[in-house]
Amino acid sequence: MSVQKFIVRTLLKLPDSILIKMSGGKPLAIDGRILDARMQFLAAQGAKQPSITTLDPVAARAGTADGLKLLDGAPSESVTVRSISVPGPAGSLAARLYTLKDAQGPLPGLVYFHFGGCVIGDLDTCHTFCTMIAEISQCAVLNVAYRLAPEHKFPAAIDDALAAWRWADAHADEIGMIAGRIGVGGDSAGGYLSAVIAQEERRAGRSGPSLQLLIYPVTDWEWQGGSMESCADVYPLTREIMDWFGGLYLNDAAEAKDVRVSPMKSSDLAGLPPAIVVTAGFDPLRDQGAAYAERLNAAGVPVTFRCEDSLAHAFTAMTGVVPKAKEACEAIARDVGRALR
Repeated sequence: MSVQKFIVRTLLKLPDSILIKMSGGKPLAIDGRILDARMQFLAAQGAKQPSITTLDPVAARAGTADGLKLLDGAPSESVTVRSISVPGPAGSLAARLYTLKDAQGPLPGLVYFHFGGCVIGDLDTCHTFCTMIAEISQCAVLNVAYRLAPEHKFPAAIDDALAAWRWADAHADEIGMIAGRIGVGGDSAGGYLSAVIAQEERRAGRSGPSLQLLIYPVTDWEWQGGSMESCADVYPLTREIMDWFGGLYLNDAAEAKDVRVSPMKSSDLAGLPPAIVVTAGFDPLRDQGAAYAERLNAAGVPVTFRCEDSLAHAFTAMTGVVPKAKEACEAIARDVGRALR
């Protein structure tokens, strides 16, 4: 363990009262919710650092990766991880396959995509969380990297994610998954990609995934008001960073009206696969995630919805230092298991 990691983890073991005293003196309350003390401490420290919007994307990726290493938990030891390649429309996509060490025969599966605004993030971003899902849900998980902006703007990420899902669906036997019992999922940008995959497969008249796991998803890149304003300055995702992501990902702002960019704008959500939608209370994306869950439910789609009121965006990568984040991730994994098994 690095010295920096040791210091961070030691600090975050302090009592809530001390952490709050070090982070503004009183609990952070927004929209009737109170932020977890450890999250508040991290938010206060993050606010002291230059925003990733001041960096070029390559430096932002490296800096974010280094920061997450300080916060993420240890991968599950009961899961086997194998690096594989998945065919993509512009070349092979790096991927990791997570399976239970004692698995007997094929398992239900989940194709997973990491967060990062389609600009930052990689397979490591959700590595620990993918091992948690595999262990707790008793499902196989395929964690797939996709091309990032601005080097590869819209629709590159969508094209990669859709190709990866279709490959997994067609090659279920090869990767130890049960055909017809494979879902898609992800957090933030990964949740956005998963929602679009579900819609694209329905539009194509295909059977599509068995489940869509949408964790604090981006569902409308033009969303205004509500949590986009009230949580605009809460670490680690601010409104400024969302605008930065959008500017790098889209070729033109008008593309935000495309349903492949903003799945919320689809006029018909009927017939989509069952959904698990989980949002965070202190997140600019909170309200649009909840609104998408409501629209799915109104369209007759079975929906499991939950808002983790005391947590902020990206909690899936903070399981090593925020106990409530770990609890939330374990609950999501159990939801996945119930849905697919």
